[in-house]
Amino acid sequence: MIRFDSQHGRLAALAADCLAIGLFDDNQLTGAAAQLDAASKGQLQRLRDSGDLPSRPGETQLLLQLAGVRARRVLVVGLGKRADFNRRSWRKCVAAALTASLKGKSAHLALALERPAVAELDDYYLGRSVADLAGAALYRVNDQKSGRRPTAPALRRLSLAGEPASARAALAKGLAHGAAISAGQKLLRDLGNLPGNICTPRYLAAQAKSLAAANRSLRARVFDEAQIRRLKMGCLLAVSRGSAEPPRFIVMEYRGGRRGAAPVVLVGKGVTFDTGGISLKDPAAMDEMKYDMCGAGSVLATMQVVAALRLPINVVGLVAAVENMPGSRATKPGDIATSASGRTVEILNTDAEGRLILCDALDYARRFEPAAVVDIATLTGACVVALGHHFSGVMGNDDALARELVQAGADADDRAWQLPLTEDYAEQLRSNFADIANVGGRDGGAITAAAFLGRFTQGLSWAHLDIAGTAWLSGAQKGGTGRPVPLLVEFLLRRAGRI
Repeated sequence: MIRFDSQHGRLAALAADCLAIGLFDDNQLTGAAAQLDAASKGQLQRLRDSGDLPSRPGETQLLLQLAGVRARRVLVVGLGKRADFNRRSWRKCVAAALTASLKGKSAHLALALERPAVAELDDYYLGRSVADLAGAALYRVNDQKSGRRPTAPALRRLSLAGEPASARAALAKGLAHGAAISAGQKLLRDLGNLPGNICTPRYLAAQAKSLAAANRSLRARVFDEAQIRRLKMGCLLAVSRGSAEPPRFIVMEYRGGRRGAAPVVLVGKGVTFDTGGISLKDPAAMDEMKYDMCGAGSVLATMQVVAALRLPINVVGLVAAVENMPGSRATKPGDIATSASGRTVEILNTDAEGRLILCDALDYARRFEPAAVVDIATLTGACVVALGHHFSGVMGNDDALARELVQAGADADDRAWQLPLTEDYAEQLRSNFADIANVGGRDGGAITAAAFLGRFTQGLSWAHLDIAGTAWLSGAQKGGTGRPVPLLVEFLLRRAGRI
C-alpha cells in the first residue's frame, strides 16, 4: 500500500530515495532545478551545458549522489518547451517520472516537477492527479499466468516536495481523493481484465456483496433469474436466454445524504461476455468482449469510492448482468420481447443487447424517485468511430445533466463529449410489429442506441455515457483503463459539495 504526503522546506535537504525534478528545453534552470543547481555548486548547469541532461517531454536521466543533495538519486525529467507546457503535458511528464523510478528500487519518491499555472492545475487537483497517475503506474494486470509472479514495486511512499506550507490542506485532500479513486480504478481494471469464464454475472453479484460486507454504509441485494422474471424484465431475459450462465440483477445502495433526499442512480451494463448471440460477431478481437461489463464494473467501483470517501449524498447502483450467447434457446432476430415498462421491442439484431438489459434497469430506477439517472455502458462501436478512444460519448434528455458530466470529465482528466439526441434519431427505431425496434440502421448508431434508451426514461433526468472507446485498450497494451471512474466520482463529489 502506497502512502501519499507533502513535504516542505529545502529540496536539497530532503531525505528520499529518489527526488524527481524537471527541465525545460531552454537554458534557464528554474524551480527545483535551480535549487539543486545552487546546492551542487552549478553541477546541474554544467551537465546541462554538456548535453547530458534531457529536455524533451518525458525523457529521463537518473543521477546518483548529486553533490550537496541529500536524496540518494535525482531523476531529471524533460518538460519540453516552456510555452507548450500545460496540464496534459505535465501529466505525461509525471507518468514518465513514475515509470522511471519504478525501474529502480526506490521506496520513497519525492516529486518536485514544475507545474502549469494554478488556473490549469490548482493544489487540490495536483494532489489528486499525482495519486491517480501513481495508481496507474503501479497497477499490475491480474493475469492467470502459471509462472513466477513479478516482484512487487518497491515504491511505498510518494511525496509532493517543494510546495508551500499554505498548500498542505488542499494537497492532502487531493491526495486522499485521488487514492480512493485509484483504488476504484484498480477494481474496475481487475474486473474487466478477468476472462469471461471467471467474471460471470454471478461473480459480479458476489463482488457487490463483498463490497457491502466490507463497507457498512453499503447495502447490496441480488435478484436471481426467478426474481428477475417476477420483475417482468423480459428484455433482460431475452438476452440471457442463450447462455447456461444465469443472469443477475444487482441493487446497491449508499445512504450518506439527508434522509429522504432523492438519490443519484447509476446504471451499469454488465454483459460479462458478448458473442453477439445469433447475430454472431466477427471472430477477430471477440476476446475483448469480456470488457463488455465495464459499465457494471464502473458502477461497483464508483460505489466503493463513494463509501470510502463517506460522501454526504445518496447513491444507488443498478447492474444488469448477463451473458449473450448463441445457444439453442437464444433469442432470434425478429423475436419480440416485452420490457418491464410494458413496451414491446422487436429484436432485429441480437448484438444490440446492451440497450435491452439497460431499458429494464432504467425502468427499475424509477422506484427510487431519483434526482438524476446516469447509465454507463460499452454500448456501441459507432461511438468509437465517432470519438475514437479519447472521449466517452454523452447523450441524454437533460442538457444540464449532460453538460455537468462533460465538465466533470474535463476536471478529472477523463474526457467526454456531448452528442445530439433529438426525436429525429428515435424515428429510425420504428417497427411494424412492436412498439419499438432495438436498432435503427447504421447511420448515427451511437445516437439511435441512446434514443432507444430515451424511450424508457421519460420523466427522468437522464444521461447516457457510452464508454465503448475508453474503457479498455487493444493491441500490445491490451487491458482495462479504469475509465470512467474519475469522471463519475468527480460528478458525485461536486453533487455532494465536497469540491
